[in-house]
Amino acid sequence: MDGGTAELIPDRERPRGWTLLIDGAPQSHVDLDDPAYLSFEYQRRLGHVIDLVAPPGKPLQVVHLGGGAFTLARYIAATRPRSTQQIVELDAALVQLVRRELPLDQGARIRVRSVDARAGLGKIPDGWADLVIADVFGGARTPAHLTSAEFLADVRRALRPGGHYAANLADGPPLAHIRAQVATAAAVFPELALAADPTVLRGRRFGNAVLLASDLPLPVAELTRRVAGDPHPGRVEHGKALADFTGGAAAVTDASAKPSPAPPPAVFR
Repeated sequence: MDGGTAELIPDRERPRGWTLLIDGAPQSHVDLDDPAYLSFEYQRRLGHVIDLVAPPGKPLQVVHLGGGAFTLARYIAATRPRSTQQIVELDAALVQLVRRELPLDQGARIRVRSVDARAGLGKIPDGWADLVIADVFGGARTPAHLTSAEFLADVRRALRPGGHYAANLADGPPLAHIRAQVATAAAVFPELALAADPTVLRGRRFGNAVLLASDLPLPVAELTRRVAGDPHPGRVEHGKALADFTGGAAAVTDASAKPSPAPPPAVFR
């Protein structure tokens, strides 16, 4: 997150639930009484990834690029105790707000750095992370320097062998950004899967997709089952179908990188 106006709105259905808005756009949701509860569709899908990348309860070493309300870090601390996590969040004012109003469990092994996501990633030792999660938006758009093959090469450097990368992508018709991000990830990782609402995958509306990548085979069957069982059922593409989905899109480099598209105003109404 980068420099937007942050606001916390109480959840009327959950006594200690809060929604974080950035410039009026819902960014994340936290329930302080139940950190394993994930309200947002894309965060539930990232929760499925977290559940499936290692045996249940096994502690992980995780890097979060983009902090928001620390929702996924809280989820990991609750479902995988003794995990060690690093949050990289550029917006220092947002970090202060969340720490003050939505404090983390004092026993959680979570470190927060207020630096640029790519600079913070560069500080992670080689092979340190089991999982890197990218959920970075500035003005509701992913910054260009976090969309390139060079960026993903640094993600792979930070991952242990067999580690996983997961990214929240946002796009709308004609899905040029998501297609290019899949092509870019394919240039760096041999194994990919993409989870999203079918209407988003068909290019009928603006929305989120979760990209998962690794150098080892992914838990596609179980991820597909869980995504299909979400309150808003989604679909998982992988293999040839995902390669066909890219439609010949070229991998993005630092030289060609652009921010993700801005969402239409009606998305957040």
